[in-house]
Amino acid sequence: MINIGDQAPSFTLPISSDTNLTIPGDKPTVLFIYPKDDTPGCTTEAKEFSAAKMNFAALGVEVVGLSPDPVKKHQKFAAKHDLSVDLVSDEQRNALEAYSVWVEKSMYGRTYMGVERSTFLIGADGTILEAWRKVRVKGHVEAVFDAAKNHFAK
Repeated sequence: MINIGDQAPSFTLPISSDTNLTIPGDKPTVLFIYPKDDTPGCTTEAKEFSAAKMNFAALGVEVVGLSPDPVKKHQKFAAKHDLSVDLVSDEQRNALEAYSVWVEKSMYGRTYMGVERSTFLIGADGTILEAWRKVRVKGHVEAVFDAAKNHFAK
């Protein structure tokens, strides 16, 4: 389990067919991890982070989404909803497992493995500054922005 104060697991994954993104990078990052493109909660979360992207940028903070969906699906999702945040594809689930968000879930009495919606605020030095697990979408982006302001507002 990743905790506040831990070093963020490092990964390099594709955001397009010819571009990769490395986390942690050289600047503070909000990494929001979500189950699946184009589902109601995930769409709302991605749209709200996109709408707030410039506010985070004013603090020097990047915003990146991550799910196990393939790059092509991310590209369609981003185009359909006019998303401005980078969406990273983790089809092999290595980063999801490193962040302890690939977990056993249950629905209607059936258990299965899936993504636990989570967000991590990562400092420029790669330290986990804040962690939200089992995220509820409503009000989440505001809470993450408030935490980023507390850490990075000058």
